[in-house]
Amino acid sequence: MNSLTKIAKLGILWRKNPVPLLTTVRNHWNKDFMPGPYPKTESEKIAAAKKYGIPIEEYEPYPDDGSGCGDYPKLPIDPAEARDPFYPWDSPELKRNFQETLHDNFDCYTEDRLNPNVKLHLPMWALWAQFFGVMGFLLAIYQFSQSTKMFLPVMPPQYIYDGKNHYTFETD
Repeated sequence: MNSLTKIAKLGILWRKNPVPLLTTVRNHWNKDFMPGPYPKTESEKIAAAKKYGIPIEEYEPYPDDGSGCGDYPKLPIDPAEARDPFYPWDSPELKRNFQETLHDNFDCYTEDRLNPNVKLHLPMWALWAQFFGVMGFLLAIYQFSQSTKMFLPVMPPQYIYDGKNHYTFETD
C-alpha cells in the first residue's frame, strides 16, 4: 500500500469521524489518569507516585473511605487566583503547566471560582447584615408603593353597540 493510498484512507476516516485520529495524536488517554486501587504496600505507593509524577516523599493518597479517589494524590489546595500571573505558564488561561497533576476538585479552584485562601474584608455577620439591610429596604419600598401603581392611563375599549352583535352571522 503506497503512501497516497494511506493518506486517502485517512482523509476518508477524517471526514467520517475525526475524533479517533485526534486522540491518537495526543500523548495520553483519559484512562491513563483514572485512579487505580488504593495502594496498600510500599511498592504500590511508589508506583502510584511515579504514575502521577510526584516525589515519593510528598505522595500521600486520599484516605480509603469509599469516595472513589483510590491512589490519586491528596494535593494541597492551590487555587489559580493565588498563582503568579507573570509566570510563563504552558496554559496561561488556567495557570497550569503541561502534564501537571491536578487537584481532585480542580474545577472548583479556577480563577473565576472559589479561593479559600482569601480573607474576607468584613466578618461574615457584617456581610449578612448588609445583604438583609439592602433587601429589606427594597422590600419596604415595594410594599409602600403598592397603593400607587405606575402605569400609563388607558381608556377602556370603545365598542360600537346598537343592540346587534356584529360578530355573529345571525340575522334578525
